[in-house]
Amino acid sequence: MLEQIAALLAPALTASGLPREGVAQVLEHQSEELAADMVAVLRARVEAMTGLVCRRWKVDRNQSSQAVLEGTGRKVYANDEVVAAMPRGEGEEGETIFFKLDLSQRGGYISDTGLDEELDLRGLEDEFPDNLAALNKADPVLADTHPNACRWKDKNGKRCYAAFDRWGGERHVLVDRDGRRWYGPWWFAGRRKLSTKPSVP
Repeated sequence: MLEQIAALLAPALTASGLPREGVAQVLEHQSEELAADMVAVLRARVEAMTGLVCRRWKVDRNQSSQAVLEGTGRKVYANDEVVAAMPRGEGEEGETIFFKLDLSQRGGYISDTGLDEELDLRGLEDEFPDNLAALNKADPVLADTHPNACRWKDKNGKRCYAAFDRWGGERHVLVDRDGRRWYGPWWFAGRRKLSTKPSVP
């Protein structure tokens, strides 16, 4: 494992353009602090990767976005304009990664930018809504016990969302614009980012 970390850091540091004298000074006077900082960053990412839930899906890409939502069997409460412009995933099969956040230390909510950071920490980006709909169609009970959601931005940069939940005994899906904050026991849906590992000579 140590060899892997060294192989990862070496080309990144070489490409960083950091001045040699400055690096030498940090290593001479702040080596322990530097090591502690590096371990803390790694620890945060390791802890974020635990507790992830992976689910496989199959999608019919020939259906309209409205049909995809209705196909879940849930009551659809949606902004028609948002649904019409909903982004679509690719491929017939794939994997969605869910994670849940403890919001008790955040005042009970997380901001939109905070959720961006949590996705990045886990090496994820927002899942496509049709992929998430396929999962909730295949497993109708999923959102009963684990309300789940995904986000995207429209052509004007406005935040949109699809949220699958059960409320008042009714299974429903909400699709609209809103990007302020999230409350409650949501499972957030992501997909793995394409690898951007530096090449190792």
